[in-house]
Formats: sequence, structure tokens, C-alpha cells
Amino acid sequence: MKTYAYGFPRIGKNREYKKLIESYWKGKISREELGRGMDNLQREIVGIYEGHVDNFPIGEMSLYDNMLDTALILGLYRAESLDEYFALCRGKDALEMTKWFNTNYHYLVPDFDAASDSVLRLLWNKQLEYLEKFGKGIPYIIGPFTFLKLSKGIKERDFRDKLIEAAGVYRQIVSAFERVHIDEPALVMELSDEEIDLVEEAYKIIDGADKIDLFTYYDEVDFPGRLFNLPVSGIGLDFVHGKGRLREYILENGFPGDKRLIAGVIDGRNVWRANLKEVASLVEELSGKVASLEISNAGPLYHIPVTREGEELDSALLERLSFAMEKLEELRAVADLVSGKASAEIAGVVVKGGENEAVRGRLLALTERDFKKPLGYSERRRIQDEKLKLPLFPSTTIGSYPQTPDVRKMRADFKKGKITEERYREYIDSKIREVIAFQEDIGLDVLVHGEFERSDMVEFFAEKLEGIATTKRGWIVSYGTRCYRPPIIHSDVYRPEDMTVREITYAQSLTDKPVKGMLTGPVTILAWSFVREDLPVSEVAYQIALALQDEVRALEAANISIVQIDEPAFRERAPIKRGEWDEYFSWAVRAFNLATVAKPETQIHTHMCYSEFGEIIKHIGEMDFDVISIEATRSRGDIIESFEGVDFERQIGLGVWDIHSPAVPTVEDMMKIVERALKVIPKENFWINPDCGLKTRGWEETKLSLENLVGLVKRLREENIS
Repeated sequence: MKTYAYGFPRIGKNREYKKLIESYWKGKISREELGRGMDNLQREIVGIYEGHVDNFPIGEMSLYDNMLDTALILGLYRAESLDEYFALCRGKDALEMTKWFNTNYHYLVPDFDAASDSVLRLLWNKQLEYLEKFGKGIPYIIGPFTFLKLSKGIKERDFRDKLIEAAGVYRQIVSAFERVHIDEPALVMELSDEEIDLVEEAYKIIDGADKIDLFTYYDEVDFPGRLFNLPVSGIGLDFVHGKGRLREYILENGFPGDKRLIAGVIDGRNVWRANLKEVASLVEELSGKVASLEISNAGPLYHIPVTREGEELDSALLERLSFAMEKLEELRAVADLVSGKASAEIAGVVVKGGENEAVRGRLLALTERDFKKPLGYSERRRIQDEKLKLPLFPSTTIGSYPQTPDVRKMRADFKKGKITEERYREYIDSKIREVIAFQEDIGLDVLVHGEFERSDMVEFFAEKLEGIATTKRGWIVSYGTRCYRPPIIHSDVYRPEDMTVREITYAQSLTDKPVKGMLTGPVTILAWSFVREDLPVSEVAYQIALALQDEVRALEAANISIVQIDEPAFRERAPIKRGEWDEYFSWAVRAFNLATVAKPETQIHTHMCYSEFGEIIKHIGEMDFDVISIEATRSRGDIIESFEGVDFERQIGLGVWDIHSPAVPTVEDMMKIVERALKVIPKENFWINPDCGLKTRGWEETKLSLENLVGLVKRLREENIS
């Protein structure tokens, strides 16, 4: 039995990817040194593939994002130099960024309206370049339908013409190779008959009946009969995520004899070891209905860390884990089981997590009253306005401030035991004093403590909560070179002690202005972690929500007037299929509301970024916050359309500064976004803030940008207060 793996993490065991590219950005290495380093990283990945599986793609490597690379391949944008390439990623006019399906990977959104040339043509044969350089692997590219479906600026009436145009370019690409790997995850979306017709038309033009391996993943395709009849040689299907309908369909109807089924049977999105006996049983079932069968991972492996090797976790937990390297070993083990090369006496993995009676009892005791605040928004607004006495257009930041090398080193030294807790706290307190003084000096209205003690907005809380483990080297890419280490939720979750109260109250003691308490919401903690699979995900969310509610109450007891509970992953966690949204948003909204049950005088903020707000505005309205801050810069303020025609009474802070770019926005840049927004949002409800936290930025650009932001606020007040 042949094995096929794809999507191996490009980050490298020691984050070589991040270090190389960021060194180039800082001018520490040359373009040639960057190229050699990236080639070495690609060779290492090829070697890993070769050592474990029979087939694999080449060309998945990207300097930032494969959607951008596809746009360059198709000539939508031109980048004659590396600096021009990176300008599209992080420059002043960088492309909009949003979540890749329901994952925490962010892709750059190609924009046909803003493209240098919307006529598609083969401008960069990346596939040929990689195959010639490395000589191994199956050339990889994102499929034309997925590329266009996830782009913006294409009018509905023009979609067919663009898809046919793209298909012509793909025909050129495919014709040069014996076998091509094409990713079409958009085929698992809920597509109309007309869209499926277009997919069929495009693939007839591409003409790869004997060449193309077409991969779908993250869920099941709803039109298997028509998918199986596409003129391709192999079809990759996800047998892990979804309702099991594809399995039932093939067992009942079979699979075309002239095609290979590449069965995704090893989970590429979660880190739990597979039950190899159960997987082998599924493969054997499929073998009886499929003439040519290969097995693969279900979804790209870049959603999980490289390897569990070197992790210092509880041995019982570590034994249950499987990262990318181990997933490749699982593929080989299943193939050997099915082919009789290995013993069938392989025990199933015990996946049951640890239970806590107090946590379970608290969940069972919840009633509908526990999910609601005692007063409605309008009454709370009156009480909060009297207490806070904030000016028109209140200004604030989202939470974090630049985490300079000395901050990261001090935190690392503390974790390694090189400095005492007393010395570490003194240092954090000194940084808090500095940032409070800085915010007061430039004139912000609502302050934050800077989050210098926090490595990551989810990892920090995972370290404080019981039932969640954190890793030492379990990095994955979120966007570009930005990496994070998802925690592992393995048992019942609870809060043994205060998590943030000390730092927040210290910051508040330094100023008369309000300082926000900063928490990460239950849905985001869930979405950016690897979650246990022996409990309904809603129950895990409610456990986290109760732990956060305890922290909110502790902050209130310490006289903190504003608490921000961030939910940037609220939209991301939604199922790909809209038909499953009501079930998801029901528990997601309830989890947020449970976490934020607070006194009427406590102003609850939340923050969201890089979401398609128009799709979920109804559900956002069900979240019982007082103020929401959202990203608006990369979308050029288009997000305001989401609030047009909606009776959105609560306060909103539009991000007017793209913190993912080092460019310093001018007052005029930010004013353009605000002017459009004020046509929809009453000025009395309008806050001014950056898009997101500032920890990845440098202090000089932060200082200049915030000075301009405050200058914007002063100008707005002068123009709107008579």
C-alpha cells in the first residue's frame, strides 16, 4: 500500500524559517543567504518525506503565503524583487489578511480590484523551478477554484470568465509534468450547482485526466458523484473530519476504477495519536471498493508542530501525542498493518482525559440565568458612562506593547530558573511603570498594562489553568513568520488561583485613568489549542468560560472598571458548512456570555480581527459585550459594510493602524477609515484604536504611530465638539 503525505510544516525543528526571513528583513543576511537557507530547509523536508512515505509534493515552501505565490504565478501581481514581494505581505499597501477556512492560519487575500494586472497569465513557473532545483516530489499548487473563491474583487458575473482564464494557465502548468498535486479545499464548502458546473468546466480545460492528484480536506465534499467524474487521475478525500458521509457513499457506490483514491485517514489538525486498528479497519473497508488506494493525512500537516521529540511533558500525556513527524510514522504503520507487514496486535489509544468532580458539578448546576447579565446594555451604558466619564472618541490600544529582546530574555531566564521570582516581578513592574507613563504622556484615554509577562495570549492562560499542557518546541505558523505554540487541553479545566490580578491592579495603582483587565476568551483559547476529543467541545468551552468568569470577578473585587475578553477566533472556529453554524454559534455565544457575566458598572470589551464580519454580524449581536474593537485597516474600511443596515447599538472601536506592517500610518491615512465609518456608526459610540496588539512592533514605530493616533483623536474632537 502506497503512502502520500503533504503540508509538512515549513517552520523547521528550530524555527529556521522564521529566523531566516526575519534576519533578511533586519538586514542581517543577504538575499543569497536567505535563498540558500530556504533551500536547505526545503531539502530537509524532502528528506523527511523520503524517509517515511512513498509520495509527496514539492513547491509547498513559500516565503510568506501560498495564496500570494499563486497570485504571482498567475500574474495577478508582479514582484521583481524580494522587497517587492514582501511589500505585498507587510508593507503600507499590504494585502488584506484573513483566516484560511476554519483554521488559525492566515492567508493574504488576492484583490482583483487592486491588482496590478487582472488578466491572468503564467508569469512565474514556481512548480518547474522547484522540481528542477530539488529533482524530487510532485509539483504543488493551490487549485484555480479555491484561489478565485478565496480572492476578492471578482464580480459574480465575472467569476466564470476568470475561472476559465485561470484554467488556461493551469493547463500550461500541468502539461509540463507527469503528475501534479492540486489543492482544492474550497470544494468542501457548500457550493451551488452552478459553481460545481464551473469546476467541471475548468478541469476539462486543464485536461489532467492522467496527471492531476486533486486534494480536498477540512471536511467532506457534498457532491461525491460529480467530484469522482472530474478528469483527474487521483482524488484526495478527508475521512477524519465531517459526518462520515463519504465513507458511506464509497462503501455503497464504489469508486471509479480509473482513478486513485488518496484516503486522508490520519488527522492533520489535532495532535492525538490515531487508533491504528480503527484506521486500518477503515482502510481495509475502502480497499474492498477501490481498485487503486493510497493513504494520506487528512489535511495539511502545517497545523501541528514538527515533532514531539524533545518535549518535557508528563510521560502518559506524551505517549498519547503525535505531531507531524509522528503522523508520517502512523501512515507507514497503517500501511504495514493493512499489507500484513506488521502485527495486528496494536492496542487502541486511550483518549479519556482527567476528570474533576467540582468542575463537572459546576457545569451540571448551570441554568439559563447563569448565561445572562443582570441588566441590559442600555442600562449598563448609562451606569458606565457616569462612572468612567470618558471623552468623545475614547482612545485605547488592544493590549500588548512591544516585546523587545530584553523582555523575551528576562521571561526565558525566569522560566529556566536563572533569576528569582522576586527579580522577575521587579522587572515586569518596571516595564509596567514605563508603559503606563508612556500612555499617559501621549494622551491615551484607556490604558493597558502592556502584557510583558505574557508570551502568547493563549499560552499564558494555559500555563495558569489546570487541565491544559504547554509545549517547549511545539511551534506552528499563524501567518508569515509569526509562530505560536498551541496548548493541549487534555483534562477538565479550572482556575486554581488569580491569573492576571496582580499585574493589572499594579498598573491601575499608577494612574487615575482606567486600566483594562486583559483576558483571552473561551472560544479563542479553545480554537488555538489542541482539544481533547472525549468530551463535547461545548463542555470544554463552558469549563474555560467558568474559569474566566472567576477571573473577571476577581478583577472587579480589585476595583478594575474595564475588562477586555478577546475573541479573535470567534469566526474562525465556525464550521466550514453554513448548515452547521447555528449549532456552533449557539454554544460559542453562550460560552462568551458565561465568561463575561459581570456587574453592570464593569464595562466589558472584546476584540476580533481578520474575520468576515458580514457573515456573522447576527451572532456578534448576540454576544453581550459593551464595546467591540475590530480590524479595519487592511480591508480599507470595507468592514463597515457589515454594520450597514444593522441596528448595532453598542460601542465599537475600528482599527485604524495595521500593526502587522512596520509602516507608520499618518493622521490622514487613519482619517479615511474613520470618515467612512462615521457615516454608519454614531460618533458617541466610536472608539479609536489599532487593529491588534503591538507586541510584534518596534518601540520607535509604535511611538510615532500612537502619536498620530492621538493626533487623529484630537482632530476628531475639534471637528465634532462645538
